[in-house]
Amino acid sequence: MPKDILKTLSIAVVGPLPPPAGGMANQAQQLVALLQSGGAQVNFVRVNSPYKPAFIENVKGVRALFRLIPYFWQLILQIRRSDLVHVLANSGWSWHLFAAPAVWVAWLLRKPVVLNYRGGEADAFFERSWLWVSPTVNRCRVVVVPSAFLQRVFARRMVPSSVVPNILDLQRFQFEDKKIFNDKAPHLVVTRNLEKIYGVDTVLSAFALLKQQYPEARLTVAGSGPEEGVLKEQVSKLGIEAEVTFTGRLDPEQIAQLYKDADLLLNASTVDNSPNSLIEALASGVPVVSSNVGGIPDLVCDGESALLVPPQQPEMLAEAVLRVFEDRGLRDQLVQQGKSVADRFDKHKVLEALAESYSRVVRR
Repeated sequence: MPKDILKTLSIAVVGPLPPPAGGMANQAQQLVALLQSGGAQVNFVRVNSPYKPAFIENVKGVRALFRLIPYFWQLILQIRRSDLVHVLANSGWSWHLFAAPAVWVAWLLRKPVVLNYRGGEADAFFERSWLWVSPTVNRCRVVVVPSAFLQRVFARRMVPSSVVPNILDLQRFQFEDKKIFNDKAPHLVVTRNLEKIYGVDTVLSAFALLKQQYPEARLTVAGSGPEEGVLKEQVSKLGIEAEVTFTGRLDPEQIAQLYKDADLLLNASTVDNSPNSLIEALASGVPVVSSNVGGIPDLVCDGESALLVPPQQPEMLAEAVLRVFEDRGLRDQLVQQGKSVADRFDKHKVLEALAESYSRVVRR
């Protein structure tokens, strides 16, 4: 069994950890626990360690050195004592400052690398930076990605990759088929960081349109980020302050509780890969209406496990929500098919896929 190989391995995992509780940080935290549950020894190298001393965080220009110098030291220390290196990577400066150095340190120390690339902006990033990125990618033994979308992005650069899905804890996000739907005051939620690429402004505009037919509807925005002030101003201009709640960033347990009270998840991102928020909602029995960007059409099938619309189209987003609210048969289908999608991300299946990837590295 490939999974048995984990008991023989010492693995250096390189990535972020909460706080903040972003998608990749949460996945890194779950990855460590999952590998340890399979018997592997994990030596973690955190790319977002707190600044020491703490005041350095506010000193631009200097703070990078206070993070990078101890980071490089930990890379050397932990990679030396490991059999292989699992690097969680994203696009942009995160790649250049953290992922690429980890790959090169491992290569210099003659330790094989599994590159776990996760960035939804990969295509645009590679388009402008592939000349610099490709030498690092070529130093990796295996490339794994969480979606067929990213697999195609790498294939266009003649780099083979395999799909290892995001990790989903089905004990935390438990399925609940809500037979009673609050058709007078439906509760909609959006659980994304408050950044432009996640289109929360489109969600707010769509919600304002929905309120014309569902005046008692309410919306919870769970997340934090640089767009928070702008989004709150938009809420005020739309006159929906009483019905929209900004919770700030929630931890996974709080998100799971939010889904228990939700009637529908809205997602209007303009760039995306395989978003955990959609997977968690589907696992919880919450129907999803989303934009059809990036890897989302690979994750769910329009009209079967979710409803998909073009990005930045609040009118179409609102119309799709109305379809779910007014067609109980459609809603039930989305819930049941969504559960089938979420089951593919069960952590035990992911562990098998990881073990298979590691076995390919070790056999070489």
